[in-house]
Amino acid sequence: MVIPRANPATGCLMSGQDFRDSLRKYQPTVYVDGQRIESVADAPAFQPGINALAVSYDFARDAAKVPLMTAVQSVSGKTVNRMLHINESAGDLLNKLEAVRLLCQETGCAQRYLAHDGLNGIGQAVAQLDDANGTTECRARFAAYLQQVQDQDLSLGIAMTDAKGDRSRRPHQQSNPDVYLHIVERNGRGIVIAGAKAIVTAAPYVHEFLVMPSRNMTEADADFAVCCAVPVDASGITIIARPAGRPGEKPEHGAPLFSRRYGQSTAVVIFDRVLVPWERVFLAGEWEHSGAVTYHYATHHRHSCIGARAGFGDLLIGAGALMCEANGLDPNRKASLREPMVELIKITEGFYACGVAASVYGQQDPYAKSFMPEPVFANIGKLLLSTQIYEMHRLAHEVSGGLIVALPGPDEDHNPATAATLAEVLRANPTVPYDKRIEVARFLEDLTASYQGGWYSLISLHGGGSPAALKQEIWRHYPLGDKVALVERLLERGVLADSNRPILRNRQPGRCCDAGCRQPGQPLMVPLPTAPSAGDGVENPGQ
Repeated sequence: MVIPRANPATGCLMSGQDFRDSLRKYQPTVYVDGQRIESVADAPAFQPGINALAVSYDFARDAAKVPLMTAVQSVSGKTVNRMLHINESAGDLLNKLEAVRLLCQETGCAQRYLAHDGLNGIGQAVAQLDDANGTTECRARFAAYLQQVQDQDLSLGIAMTDAKGDRSRRPHQQSNPDVYLHIVERNGRGIVIAGAKAIVTAAPYVHEFLVMPSRNMTEADADFAVCCAVPVDASGITIIARPAGRPGEKPEHGAPLFSRRYGQSTAVVIFDRVLVPWERVFLAGEWEHSGAVTYHYATHHRHSCIGARAGFGDLLIGAGALMCEANGLDPNRKASLREPMVELIKITEGFYACGVAASVYGQQDPYAKSFMPEPVFANIGKLLLSTQIYEMHRLAHEVSGGLIVALPGPDEDHNPATAATLAEVLRANPTVPYDKRIEVARFLEDLTASYQGGWYSLISLHGGGSPAALKQEIWRHYPLGDKVALVERLLERGVLADSNRPILRNRQPGRCCDAGCRQPGQPLMVPLPTAPSAGDGVENPGQ
């Protein structure tokens, strides 16, 4: 963790309102619900998503949060948003994890952390590519682009997941090559790309796309090994999106307070012969390095997902406790409520602890010299949250009761014929007004038993990699051979002397000796800001 410093100048750091205004400088081709969007910044369908990204900007200018939400890039000496920082220590990994958790406590899903994961992953991959080629060209291109992104405080969308077509076939075997993004032309100005990227988070309201390969390519797939940066409104790009959250519902009639305010849009992005200048190209046919881009990004992103879902877990824990209180029940006195609450806490802090371990045992990249999360712990943490998100919902339901889905519609709260009766019969704890009890119930419905609740479940399960992909990485990186050697030694079988017997992998991550050690250059982590008092919070104009 980075020791708190004096508040830096925020000259290059945008505010949330600056971010909204900056979107008006772009004119992407965007469709949502069958309609062309003229101004993304003003479109009601995207306001919850724009609000969520705006929080990442406002938090970086909040004096209490500056030490956590910003970082000093040692190469340039500039203060940058934590979501655009290249990790220089294991402490940076811890800070990023905490920053993502803090953002997602506020927004449910902050989205902007994908930019951090993409920049760190690409930085590692281009350093590896240059080392293999004995050049510095790719590293220099990326460094120049990184400086531009940091100086302008941009938001980036990750265009990684391809449409994929027939999943049993490799990219070059597809009958329609556009189901994977690929190079269709190379010329003196740059490369021309075509194809589709699916499930692009926040696509309508970011400034740029980072295009990355979605898998390890073979030589026959060389044209599909593409990594580059493209403005969101580049000629030839069409964004076909879904609304963010649940916008447009009537707030005065009790519409969901959370997903009306914060949400996430995802989109299919079509690239139709898009020209990318060479200075924005980081991989163009170097198929041997496509897997490095994918792996490094995925490891960073799975680590970030841990922080994100811990923030979401904090919302469920807090809402569950409030629902117990509103129902007139005290978990301190009632074991049937205390036990599921503890279980919810155990799940949330359990997978978060894996994120902490992945940070503490973070590994310095031998080529880029930046730090990345330890992959075993990062993948275990992501696997736990992926498979336990449904259990988190169930536990929230258990402590809350059926009222969260059995309430009459919010319009009845304003119906003269029904409102008074509902307020009288649906009050439980005499110290908690009816409207406060119902507010918490609808908050839990919104997060766990609505379209939005289903979205959180599915994005937690598959976002950042399916359980099958996570298990593959755990098996690939876990030092199984150490465990085999341990048992063989205890059995006095002497196999360590047999050089022909494969002993897999290294020692347990981070354990270079019996006592263990700390990674060099690991500063202390910034303390998490204290929770704001009632009434405090980030303003979100344009809601």
